[in-house]
Amino acid sequence: MTVKAMNLSSPSREEPEINLTSLIDVVLLLLVFFMITTSFVRESKIGIRLPEASSVAQIEAKDESMVITVTAQGTYLVNGRSLLDNQPDTLERALKMLGGDKPGTQLTVSADADATHQAVITAMDVAGQLGYTEINLATVQLEIQ
Repeated sequence: MTVKAMNLSSPSREEPEINLTSLIDVVLLLLVFFMITTSFVRESKIGIRLPEASSVAQIEAKDESMVITVTAQGTYLVNGRSLLDNQPDTLERALKMLGGDKPGTQLTVSADADATHQAVITAMDVAGQLGYTEINLATVQLEIQ
């Protein structure tokens, strides 16, 4: 009788394998979802409340004050005189000619209600570049009922 020895050692274990394929698929799907639903462009919104003139302060008109009138079509009038065109260079030459060497005098910009902001800003910019330090905006008093 032969005696066989029993093999009592445990069979070699295989290391458990973690499958990351499905986890990577889920993460990529979430990434695509968030990229599509997120807005990357943020528009800046600034709340601007424009002033209203409920009362008009009486200002003494000086003889040396100049008035730039901006019409609804964007043309300029300097002290009631029409200019050849509405170019900033033409407005600058007219202000130099009528204002002389006194750029520190008072200047009033009177704009039509339908005039563009750009035309008004251009008139103020030209006056500021010429050295006018007092630039007033003419307003009309609101009728309160």
